[in-house]
Amino acid sequence: MCWKCDHPDATVDDYLDELRRTMSEHGWAVEYVERTRAPFAYTVGLHDCGLPELLITGVSAQRAARLLNTVAADMMGGRTLTPGQKFAVHSGPLVEIVEVDNPDAHLKWAVAFGGPDVKAMQLVWADGRGRWPWAASFSDGRGRQPVLGARSRQNA
Repeated sequence: MCWKCDHPDATVDDYLDELRRTMSEHGWAVEYVERTRAPFAYTVGLHDCGLPELLITGVSAQRAARLLNTVAADMMGGRTLTPGQKFAVHSGPLVEIVEVDNPDAHLKWAVAFGGPDVKAMQLVWADGRGRWPWAASFSDGRGRQPVLGARSRQNA
């Protein structure tokens, strides 16, 4: 269930206050956007620490939160992400970093806090056989993982 569904009488300002509390307590928040074919999640608050926000598509809310929180904590600890970089997330998949072309089109609450200059990096994940979403055989043709930016030239 979404926060608004659980709090039907709440206002947008109430939700912004909830995000502020989470960001104050943890350093950032994770926002999950439920969609039938292409759900996605992103961080809110990393921009205020001088870091890009993170985004992931095509995974469950639980998996998205685990992966985004793991990588965000690594970034807060000094890890730098660059487009085209590949690495294995602890207890997770191999990912490739792709810069998000239009963060303002996808990261509504991150932009609400950070303004139009918010940058974002997508964690593009390989399936269980190491195939990427730009391969026709990705997830045996069943999976859907929209990529919201162009791959780095070094990997394209």
